[in-house]
Amino acid sequence: MSQALPAKNKLGYEHYVCYPDDGLRHEIIDGNHFVNPAPTLDHQRFSRRIQFQLYDQIEAEGRGEVFNASCDVQLTEHDIVQPDLIVVMNKHRLIMTPAKIEGVPDLIVEVLSPAAKKLDHGLKKELYERSGVPEYWIVDAAEHSVEQFVLRDAKYALAGSHSSSINAATIENIRVDLTKVW
Repeated sequence: MSQALPAKNKLGYEHYVCYPDDGLRHEIIDGNHFVNPAPTLDHQRFSRRIQFQLYDQIEAEGRGEVFNASCDVQLTEHDIVQPDLIVVMNKHRLIMTPAKIEGVPDLIVEVLSPAAKKLDHGLKKELYERSGVPEYWIVDAAEHSVEQFVLRDAKYALAGSHSSSINAATIENIRVDLTKVW
């Protein structure tokens, strides 16, 4: 289970970079430290299969870049996360630094795992919404479905729950064939 380690003062990137490289996923949300174990094999399989399809349509076409965990995304001074998949289109490429993504990506994808299910549906969804991430997918490996959230008037609206294919709502000409994921 994901666990927050409360801080007396809000933590930031200078604290984040001091965490050990221990195979666990360390994140800071609203200045609090969260730790999750390494993902399951199904989690990694599904993430990789989605990533390959996104790569073919975005990176291979020269439209942007697709990153997978572990890749740091600093959304605010006190919010540093490692989403499973991150898409940054060329028009936002300046948010990519040599060390991390510093700003709001075009699409974030999280694959649920037992340890982080509540975090991905709760705090992270709220963080992505508050930070202005235009589109957020939550992949449920157990249910073989993807919930698609799209930012509308600064709030996430559920655009659909998909099991066979999903079209990005905020990036043109992106379709993931989910039958090739499960």
